[in-house]
Amino acid sequence: MKQVLTINTQTTTEKENDKNKSFLKGTLILTVAGIVVKVIGSLNWIFVSRVLGGEGIGLYQMAFPIYFLAFNISTAGVPIAISIITAEHVALKDIWGAKRVFHISMTLMFFTGILCSLLTYFGAQWLIDWHFIRDPRAYYAVVALSPAIFFVTILASSRGYLQGWQRMTPTGVSQIVEQIFRVITMILFAQLLLPYGLEYAAAGASLGAVAGAVAGLLVLIYFHWQLNKDISKKYGTHLAPPPNTKVESVGRIMKRIFKLSLPVSATSIMLPIVANLDLMIVPQRLEVAGYTVNEATKLFGYLTGMAVPLVNLATILTAALAISIVPAISEARMLRNYDSCFKQTAGAIRIANFICFPAFVIVFILAVPIASLIYNAPGAGPAVWVSAFSIVLLGLHQITTAVLQGLGHPTVPMVNMIIAAIAKVILNWTLTAQPSLGIMGAAWATAADIGIAALINLYFLHKYIGYKIEFKQVAKNIMAAAVMAVIIYATYHLIMFKLSSNAIATLSSVFVGAVAYIVVLLLVRGILESDMEAIPVVGKFAIKGLRKIGVFKEASQE
Repeated sequence: MKQVLTINTQTTTEKENDKNKSFLKGTLILTVAGIVVKVIGSLNWIFVSRVLGGEGIGLYQMAFPIYFLAFNISTAGVPIAISIITAEHVALKDIWGAKRVFHISMTLMFFTGILCSLLTYFGAQWLIDWHFIRDPRAYYAVVALSPAIFFVTILASSRGYLQGWQRMTPTGVSQIVEQIFRVITMILFAQLLLPYGLEYAAAGASLGAVAGAVAGLLVLIYFHWQLNKDISKKYGTHLAPPPNTKVESVGRIMKRIFKLSLPVSATSIMLPIVANLDLMIVPQRLEVAGYTVNEATKLFGYLTGMAVPLVNLATILTAALAISIVPAISEARMLRNYDSCFKQTAGAIRIANFICFPAFVIVFILAVPIASLIYNAPGAGPAVWVSAFSIVLLGLHQITTAVLQGLGHPTVPMVNMIIAAIAKVILNWTLTAQPSLGIMGAAWATAADIGIAALINLYFLHKYIGYKIEFKQVAKNIMAAAVMAVIIYATYHLIMFKLSSNAIATLSSVFVGAVAYIVVLLLVRGILESDMEAIPVVGKFAIKGLRKIGVFKEASQE
């Protein structure tokens, strides 16, 4: 009897390890894809800017927010809803139900995509007549972007379904292909149409969104075919609802999709709303603090155009982690395996801390050197320095929001973001007007906004699954980060003294500091073997090496 129980326990552990490996493999794929997409996008803007110039880019940028708003209305958080509901059906081995949800949701998205595309196309002239778009030449760019809304809507929904199966490779590959075709088309058509005028060149650049979406969709069609092939092998070609399972009506499924998607969409819409509130409040309060209009504009650019993108870049892995964890948590919840929900949440937050603490140290210690190296703007240093605190908080917020969505409580993060946004408005109004703070006051308000939302999310995670921050583990991260900070500071100043090269000093100190961070974490046992084991490809090799030097115990000794 004892032997049977042991075998069952091992089997359960092996299954959980396999799920963790799959979950982290998906995170790795999305992270790599995100980095590649950002690099391609950055190079794209260099070439497009050379073709269109500032005026042409301005015309494109006038059209793009309309497209972005229409796309958000069209999808309305549906991809995450599809991911959650699909994962639930897959967890119960209800493959017929999962495919049915996909067909219903795609039909819904087909009509909303068509509707939003047509409204954008026929409403382009109205937007200009009513002066929502100030320059009439942007009309052609809006019209050119309108078909992309339909294709991107279908694309996003397809990704949501495949993510529900915990297949992240299709999303990663389609994102890269989409970006490549988008960039090629933007540059090609902008160049070809430039002789006819800037308005036509901007419209040509806008066609890149259409080409990218169609290319990405074609890639996903292949992955859908591959998934159906795998389903046929495993479950057969004649699928049916599981016995004693009540089949949900189409209306009930659509109601469930909207119930899950609307809070997610509202959470996404909060980001541009908060950004617009910043636009209205921060420059005005900087003028109250004693800055001129030009100085206030420059400082606002330092925060929103330089510091915030650095924070987003530092949390690119945690953003991928958040996407991967939603279907994993949803599946565990559907099976009522709350122990798995707890373990996956704890593991994701440990990984987030492992990444975000050193990123915080790098940006915090090297704020001015980084601002000088990347932007050639040392004046952005103070805004970058304060924004470093947002890195750890944003990583925590991304993970906790995703877990709450996976647990079936998408409204909670939405409400929390509203509460945090109110606090941010108050702090922005108060702190930014202080002459001693200025733009740093706005940066502190942003950090507080993210931190408040993250802390309230943590309260609800404790309420739903009993999760508490592992303070002992966090203390080890802080200890390693403190050592890293000292080493980065000393290395940077030593190299600057010897070579007087900011680029060499910055990059070298980051490398030395990162090595020191990992070494200290290993010495204080701040990296768990279970987390290391779940890392795809390198995990097993790293464990073997660490066992040889005594960091982890040999399997026979455990």
